[in-house]
Amino acid sequence: MLILEFHSLELPKPDRGKMRFHKIANVNKALDYIASKGVKLVSIGAEEIVDGNVKMTLGMIWTIILRFAIQDISVEETSAKEGLLLWCQRKTAPYRNVNIQNFHLSWKDGLGLCALIHRHRPDLIDYSKLNKDDPIGNINLAMEIAEKHLDIPKMLDAEDVVNTARPDERTIMTYVSCYYHAFAGAQKAETAANRICKVLAVNQENERLMEEYERLASELLEWIRRTIPWLENRTPEKTMQAMQKKLEDFRDYRRKHKPPKVQEKCQLEINFNTLQTKLRISNRPAFMPSEGKMVSDIAGAWQRLEQAEKGYEEWLLNEIRRLERLEHLAEKFRQKASTHEQWAYGKEQILLQKDYESASLTEVRAMLRKHEAFESDLAAHQDRVEQIAAIAQELKYVPFKGLQCSTLTSSLIHTIQLSVQYFQYSALFSLRLCSSVRLTAYGDLISAHDQFKATLPEADGERQAILSIQNEVEKVIQSYSMRISASNPYSTVTVEEIRTKWEKVKQLVPQRDQSLQEELARQHANERLRRQFAAQANVIGPWIQTKMEEIARSSIEMTGPLEDQMNQLKQYEQNIINYKHNIDKLEGDHQLIQEALVFDNKHTNYTMEHIRVGWELLLTTIARTINEVETQILTRDAKGITQEQMNDFRASFNHFDRRKNGLMDHDDFRACLISMGYDLGEAEFARIMSLVDPNGQGTVTFQSFIDFMTRETADTDTAEQVIASFRILASDKPYILADELRRELPPEQAQYCIKRMPQYTGPGSVPGALDYTSFSSALYGESDL
Repeated sequence: MLILEFHSLELPKPDRGKMRFHKIANVNKALDYIASKGVKLVSIGAEEIVDGNVKMTLGMIWTIILRFAIQDISVEETSAKEGLLLWCQRKTAPYRNVNIQNFHLSWKDGLGLCALIHRHRPDLIDYSKLNKDDPIGNINLAMEIAEKHLDIPKMLDAEDVVNTARPDERTIMTYVSCYYHAFAGAQKAETAANRICKVLAVNQENERLMEEYERLASELLEWIRRTIPWLENRTPEKTMQAMQKKLEDFRDYRRKHKPPKVQEKCQLEINFNTLQTKLRISNRPAFMPSEGKMVSDIAGAWQRLEQAEKGYEEWLLNEIRRLERLEHLAEKFRQKASTHEQWAYGKEQILLQKDYESASLTEVRAMLRKHEAFESDLAAHQDRVEQIAAIAQELKYVPFKGLQCSTLTSSLIHTIQLSVQYFQYSALFSLRLCSSVRLTAYGDLISAHDQFKATLPEADGERQAILSIQNEVEKVIQSYSMRISASNPYSTVTVEEIRTKWEKVKQLVPQRDQSLQEELARQHANERLRRQFAAQANVIGPWIQTKMEEIARSSIEMTGPLEDQMNQLKQYEQNIINYKHNIDKLEGDHQLIQEALVFDNKHTNYTMEHIRVGWELLLTTIARTINEVETQILTRDAKGITQEQMNDFRASFNHFDRRKNGLMDHDDFRACLISMGYDLGEAEFARIMSLVDPNGQGTVTFQSFIDFMTRETADTDTAEQVIASFRILASDKPYILADELRRELPPEQAQYCIKRMPQYTGPGSVPGALDYTSFSSALYGESDL
């Protein structure tokens, strides 16, 4: 009965007496228990056992061993003996000089026993040092190690095994079965450890993806946070060079700094979707990012960045236009102010003179005529002064005060009739010269310049006439020896001024010709830039739109294995990436246009901003489409879906996708469920919608549709299975120790568990006890740990 108690606690209590009938009663209890386990006892009675019948006693012992130690051994549905032999053959197959064919002669050299130990515990024995010619040493070494480290008692005598022609088969089978049970327990622990490692590896990978998402989201949001204030800064610079530097910085931002962030944002969304799919497949709770780092938060921040960016570029261009105009106005102001200052120089001092007080009547009359001419000239300059003031007001800088003129009065008026004609000609010619200078400096039409050049011969004739009159005046003065001032009392314009201004006109006319030709060439160059940009933009814009439509159709119409679809999409993505040099070339042409300060283009409706946005959307769309197929592959592999089932799911989805946009609205989805035989009430449909549309977007994606259709088919680990595996490692204790984790698990997984497991505080707790139940539940979101 002690032998049976080793295998079971179900035996009735034995009688404590020592008399024969007590012994017979105890043996009968043992035999009844053996019979209750389905063991047939033939010709074995309690009396024979009590009376010491050796043959009967050995037969009963072998029956017990066979039933409780060997019969439960099963390898590939063989009998117990065959199963144990097959197990030995497989475990010892890689070892030299070992060929297990039976349970007698195959074990005489002891190498078989040593091979079994080394296969499961290579740390206990160095198989390479064993000698086939030392069978007794091999057998004794195996038994000593088994007894010390595996709790297997010595059942054999090495000399009997070696020196017997045919060792006892039952004895060796019994002893080898102890190895099987010892290592089968280790195998069970190894299986449990493998399950735990698999679960922990999935969890560690998910945590890595979560941490990576948090890191990338933080970095992207921080970049957006730093960039938006820069884009919102509308403080204008004072010079064109400084504003062009801002524009250059903005170009660097668009071409160098932003594109990698676009890819990061796209990759972030892909990583988030992939992570959620993996969590769903592995029966884990959905990932909730930190506050402010949801995909929707990132999309909102990105939208604010786009708005600030668009406003910043518009502001830059408007500010450059404004500065260009201001520079033009400033130059115009300087030209006009310089001309006016030259004209007004000395005029105020002349007007303040009181020379009329000592003048004769004739001299006063001459002065009066001269003053009248000055007033006429002043009236002609009044419009010019108003123009200067208007320019100064636009520049927000008015450097000139209004001119004050005093009227000369006198009781004595004298006149000189000879200079009147000179004044009439000279004043008119001077006025024409001044007008010509302004036209030459600021005229903007070639035709107007040509018209002006046509008047030059006539003006030269008038100049010659004026000089002739001046010569005649000088002759008269010389002939009559008249004491008259060299200056003309009727005009402030001198002959020298006329000569000077005529020479200036002769210089400015060819300069004006050159300026107009240069401007014409610049306008032709700008037109070439417009046409060059438009020619490319009118090709790239429709190309992007066509590719977007093709991707949308392919995501719905593609058939065949998912791997083939993936390869097609990646090839499609590579073709799109290879097209980028066209975008870069267009960016270069756009930069030339901006540097030329060209802001309009009648040859195309596409702007560089349209192309940029379309290109970024195209890259994002193809990446998302590839990610959708990747998640479908993950789902298929995790849930054991065949390609035919995937095709059926796709066909059903496409049939009810009325808008052919890869989405079903609630009514489409309801119709799809009804067609598949679902009996839907409002409450049940609302429950299903909470599964397939948890964010309340009003649509159902194909991935959500697959998840719903396959929600019961996944073969995933559960918290209960992981708890059971930990219980095996903990030898059925409700807690596990750090040393046990380090012994049974790889170092990384062991440390992962030790770091995260809470202390066990339940019944039977010991110092250092860890609560694997709470830890396992937390892995699947079933606790708040």
